[in-house]
Amino acid sequence: MPQGAAKALVVKSLLGGMTWGVVLIALLLFGRICWDGAPVLFKKEAPFVDFSFLTEKTQTLHVFDDATGNRHSLPATEFYKWVNQNGAAAVFNEQTAAYSGGGIAGPIAGTALLTVTSIVIALFFGVSAAIYLSEYAKQGKFIRLVRLAILNLAGVPSIVFGLFGFAVFVLAAPVFTSTPTDRTLLAVPLGFTYLSFQGWGSSLIAGAATLACMILPVIITASEESLRAVPHGFREASLALGATRWQTIRKCVLPFALPGILTSSVLSLARAAGETAPIMFTVAVAGKDNLPWEGLSNPLGILQSQVQALPYHIYTLAKMPPSEYAARAQYGSVFVFLLMIFMFSTVSIILRNRVRAKLKW
Repeated sequence: MPQGAAKALVVKSLLGGMTWGVVLIALLLFGRICWDGAPVLFKKEAPFVDFSFLTEKTQTLHVFDDATGNRHSLPATEFYKWVNQNGAAAVFNEQTAAYSGGGIAGPIAGTALLTVTSIVIALFFGVSAAIYLSEYAKQGKFIRLVRLAILNLAGVPSIVFGLFGFAVFVLAAPVFTSTPTDRTLLAVPLGFTYLSFQGWGSSLIAGAATLACMILPVIITASEESLRAVPHGFREASLALGATRWQTIRKCVLPFALPGILTSSVLSLARAAGETAPIMFTVAVAGKDNLPWEGLSNPLGILQSQVQALPYHIYTLAKMPPSEYAARAQYGSVFVFLLMIFMFSTVSIILRNRVRAKLKW
């Protein structure tokens, strides 16, 4: 075998081995998660899915023996019913595991609301910024510095975004109110109300805005590249026919850049849904009696409510002392979280492929 061919074979084998090594590690990791988590969600008997784990609220798990020595493992609501029927004196060797009983309906709902809201905010501002940088901005040193700053922003640790969101959105964001709080940074009288810089508090909108800031660099960069990939002749033909700049962008550029923009949303979905540090400072709570929309007279009030979220729920369970009673909640939460990420990404990919199939150029 010639020396050049031998070297090429060695390089090919080395690169192939590294690639399949990464694939093997990923398969082992996800395989272990599925092995431990799937039995929590799926059952051997009909209806084959433990819907209670998906639809019930998170509760404290009570593990105890009764007077006959039988072992019981009940979430808080069922435990109190049992005590009312049998008396507290019938409870022996009681142990509790916080957030390990019931289901994970609250964290699932909070994760979905946070992810969807942050993606909507980030796509609006990110695509707008990409359109300006690609179509309107005069290319020069300043715009190059702006692009460099956007790229550097993508490498900022999530904990920094969490502190930023806490300082800006939770404590200092402007609101319209007739009674500014004592901690307001500035209250501007408008005659009929005040523009008070007192923050949005720990709320869904504050957490979603923080996550949107975190994924903005990916969306801006990918969207701008998609816009610039559209042939310049499309713009020239549209302008030659008398269309305005905005009509050209809206009708002849954006539709063909849409698949790339949707690709950026796919990349952003997993990060927005999986972050813990930003929501820890801005919105997430470990335990909550009501789902985000329960008990609200105004639907928009959901934006001002705190929510549970699966990443923070998993973090809370992970930092608890090791316990066999918390294993169901731990493994099940991680498994369901992976399924949610897979579902979000699959929907985005299908949507992107359908849009791409309609556009031929």
